[in-house]
Amino acid sequence: MKVSELSRRTGVQVPLIKHYLREGMLPPGRATASNQADYGEDHVHRLRFIRTLIATRGLSAGATKEILDAITAEQEDLHQVFGIVLGVRAAKQEEDAVTEQPSSEPEPERAGLADTRELIAEMGWDVSRGNPAAHTLAEVLAALADLGADIDWRALLPYARLADSIADVDMQQMHGERDLLAQAERAVLVSILLEPALLALRRLAQESKSSRHFGGDSDGGPDDTNST
Repeated sequence: MKVSELSRRTGVQVPLIKHYLREGMLPPGRATASNQADYGEDHVHRLRFIRTLIATRGLSAGATKEILDAITAEQEDLHQVFGIVLGVRAAKQEEDAVTEQPSSEPEPERAGLADTRELIAEMGWDVSRGNPAAHTLAEVLAALADLGADIDWRALLPYARLADSIADVDMQQMHGERDLLAQAERAVLVSILLEPALLALRRLAQESKSSRHFGGDSDGGPDDTNST
């Protein structure tokens, strides 16, 4: 198909398609003339994937390109791709460009990190020290302590067990594809695109439980209509 048809099929404007081609986010089509090319279903799929990451998940074009580059560059190791998707490690080309400088003074430990490590150890999780989620959790635990809340890392263990079960479901979702590139793309879908859905499911469940436990009228949800 021509680029105009590719645009019509995906809803992505031609100038933006050409931008993705120049940036290497979209593979080139089959050249049919000096300034023309044919595109296939793989291009349709990739464009929809790009637009989903940008429009639905709100990632920048730069972050999207980094994920696409990581999927392509790290095909030999799905675990490494998953680490890049989660922000645990950089892509290989970035690692090669970075030279670590030893520090003469150790960095002070952030408040909450010790409690976070306690929780991770209690769960028996094997995680990287550079996982940004650990620092996020540490910040939350530190804020809870500052507020004098009676919620410490032990109170989060039931949530951690639920998260562990969700991660099992995530891994099951990853086993559906045989092709490693498709598995890597699946990792992006499971880890990034499903996060808003999980939060939405929690919010729906919270409203339902609140209604059941604390009473009160409900408007019946967004599709509820008043009868006359």
